[in-house]
Amino acid sequence: MVRPTAGPRRGQPKQNTRFEAVNPNRGNRLRGGYASTEPQPRKVMTREPVLDARVALRWCQAALEGLAVAREEIDALNVYPVPDGDTGTNLYLTMESATQAAEAVAGRGDATLADVVAAAARGALLGARGNSGVIMAQMLRGVSDVFGSPEPQHARDAAALVSALERAARDGYAAVAKPVEGTILTVARAAAEAAAAALDDEASLPDVALAAARGAREALERTPDQLDVLKRAGVVDAGGRGLTVVLDAFDTVLTGRRPLPRPRELAAHDVPEVIFAAPEAVQAGPAYEVMYLLDADEQAIPALRAALEPMGDSLLVVGGASGDNGLWNVHVHVDDPGAAIEAGIVAGRPHQIRVTYLAEQVSAPARPGRALVAFAAGEGLAELFESAGATVVRSQIGRRPSTAEMLQAIRQCSVTEVVVLPNDRDGIPVAEAAAAEARSHGLRVAVIPTTVQVQGIAAAAVHEPGRAFDTDVVAMTTAAGHTRHGAVTIAAREAVTSAGVCQPGDILGVVEGDFAIIGSDLAGVAVEVVRRMLAVGGELVTLVTGQDADGSLAESVGGVVHAEHPEVDTVVYAGGQARYPLLIGVE
Repeated sequence: MVRPTAGPRRGQPKQNTRFEAVNPNRGNRLRGGYASTEPQPRKVMTREPVLDARVALRWCQAALEGLAVAREEIDALNVYPVPDGDTGTNLYLTMESATQAAEAVAGRGDATLADVVAAAARGALLGARGNSGVIMAQMLRGVSDVFGSPEPQHARDAAALVSALERAARDGYAAVAKPVEGTILTVARAAAEAAAAALDDEASLPDVALAAARGAREALERTPDQLDVLKRAGVVDAGGRGLTVVLDAFDTVLTGRRPLPRPRELAAHDVPEVIFAAPEAVQAGPAYEVMYLLDADEQAIPALRAALEPMGDSLLVVGGASGDNGLWNVHVHVDDPGAAIEAGIVAGRPHQIRVTYLAEQVSAPARPGRALVAFAAGEGLAELFESAGATVVRSQIGRRPSTAEMLQAIRQCSVTEVVVLPNDRDGIPVAEAAAAEARSHGLRVAVIPTTVQVQGIAAAAVHEPGRAFDTDVVAMTTAAGHTRHGAVTIAAREAVTSAGVCQPGDILGVVEGDFAIIGSDLAGVAVEVVRRMLAVGGELVTLVTGQDADGSLAESVGGVVHAEHPEVDTVVYAGGQARYPLLIGVE
């Protein structure tokens, strides 16, 4: 990647102002570091919220975002049943699968509450990871069974929420061969009990949701008194902590309240030191984790449980009827993974089989070295990152890449060290989850928090595989952090922005994620964006033209920069991105 040589960066303070617009497809989050081209005015709730398909989808999305934030904390709390530091990651991956399934169904436009919750439950079942993920999937199935009848009126009220929480807790216990108190099961039951206690003739849906969230938090704080391994480590249960995040998300979506304060920490630090599984730590238990999906009749499941239970521990068989057959998710820790798989073959058809060696979750990479993974929003951007030696994943602005895509790209590098450039604000927690999974297999992975494409360009420009890993990561992070970003786009509809009311076809200038300018001339708005960005200094302006921009746009902007700031270098790339005729970076 060839760029003009600039002097030392001045280290401008980062700008954090963002315009929060309601996006019906992603709650109230903005995509790709820039505001949506279809900003929506905020709506003021004037009546009691109703649980419908829209709220159910927003709950899934909010729970996923909450788990993204809390993932590292939950991983650090993970000391039971195996101290392998992956509960937060497993819960995130499970909820990601549930959310993607719910979004796909909701995207039809005519989806009912029953459709969305059923899709989320099935998505969680298909993508469940680890003990806590499988239990969470079964709990979501219980919620689906209550809310899943065709749009009943009773499925919208407080009593129905209590029934759903009770069913979720009951199904969670039923899924575990040997339930243990002081875990996610205990927290789920306490949430249901607190919700039921709050239910009276005047209780509203938000009242019950808040009671459940509080009850879960109180139960979580008591988990060390119920499970000795937690007390010795000075932590609360990891799976239970994950469930509090999911319940907080529901309360927040219903009411707009901020999440409740974090549970009281029981360790000396905010987040306990991560405890990873050492071989001697798991020698007392089975050596392998076996997971697979199973197509089987319900009548075959009791015999399967009976066959698997003597083989090891942490046995979970969740799922149920699906069409003419049943779809089940099987999880067990054993010393003989072959026997566990054979038991599945006797019961039905196992598929998506995963076997993990618990005592040494390390797979040797093909070769030593360092690689760069970058997400590109257009063909030109992809070629640019490839010229810097990156493995490129193509992903449009506004589309959050999946953890599976990121993990596949990391593994595709086949080296010991990988640096990831998500180049999208919503993509950062997804990249962190993929990185955590890759680290569990012995890779060294760092995620540079690039929120937009131009920050990724700046980071890639200083990437140097020959220097120390930490030094390279610091240099790339610094370059990205010192890159202010802007853009020019075209309004798709009438909406209220921080710059005023825009009409369809208006040119919108975006500065640091904020709609700052409304105009009618593409080049004129772009010039004004650059002027505002250079008002606080800069040494290098990067212009990335989109697929709908002609050659004169960048030329006009570059000419103004040269005339007004002759000391500032300008570099132009044909990015080919959609929706944004021009992306702008100032370093």
